[in-house]
Amino acid sequence: MVRKGVIGIPQDGRMTACSYTVKHYEEGSVFGIDGGRISKLAIKIDGKTTCCYDRGWDCEPEDDATKAALAILIMEYN
Repeated sequence: MVRKGVIGIPQDGRMTACSYTVKHYEEGSVFGIDGGRISKLAIKIDGKTTCCYDRGWDCEPEDDATKAALAILIMEYN
């Protein structure tokens, strides 16, 4: 199942919009993040990809807003 959306992360007195697309399944997999249900994930801030997972990490999160958005998505879908 594919989900798309936006997560607002408070940062420096304002909200940072993190757009995401996540592909997840009902069962965990060796291809999922930490063996979980998410097999594909992309997070973008201001149109720039800040995190990308496609059965393995292509681009790991580096900034705080992306790390927070990733934690939320893992709690929700993984």
